[in-house]
Amino acid sequence: MLNKIVPYQENYHDKLVDIWYQAVRHTHTFLTDTDIEFYHQMLQNGALKEVEIWVELNENKEPAGFIGLDGTKIEMLFVDPKYHGKGKGSRLIKHAEKVKGSNLQVDVNEQNDGAYIFYKRYGFVKKGRSELDSSGRPFPILHLVLKR
Repeated sequence: MLNKIVPYQENYHDKLVDIWYQAVRHTHTFLTDTDIEFYHQMLQNGALKEVEIWVELNENKEPAGFIGLDGTKIEMLFVDPKYHGKGKGSRLIKHAEKVKGSNLQVDVNEQNDGAYIFYKRYGFVKKGRSELDSSGRPFPILHLVLKR
């Protein structure tokens, strides 16, 4: 079955970390190599186990993207760059709506225009802004909520 969304399994961990890394390299051009390595270590060392992860599998039953939820907050949404623009991110958000309701929230890096445009197109609106990210680093964050 194409585009199946399944719960996180431990055997997906390394592939999800790789998807994160490839996607961040592709979309977070404002981050230095040192910054990426800092966040990469966080993800590698257990950040995926702190949230509820749903994984979209490709036609070969391998992870192609994932969404991490903490209640109704989207903590992470990353899709393998070779699947960007093919609906995987939107399907993952729709799945999150199905399991959590439509009161979804998400924080995005202000410098990540592509992510902001993606969420805006989906129906998210800006409700606030923070100067620092959740790690206290100087990457401004936009706080968005889904308006339905």
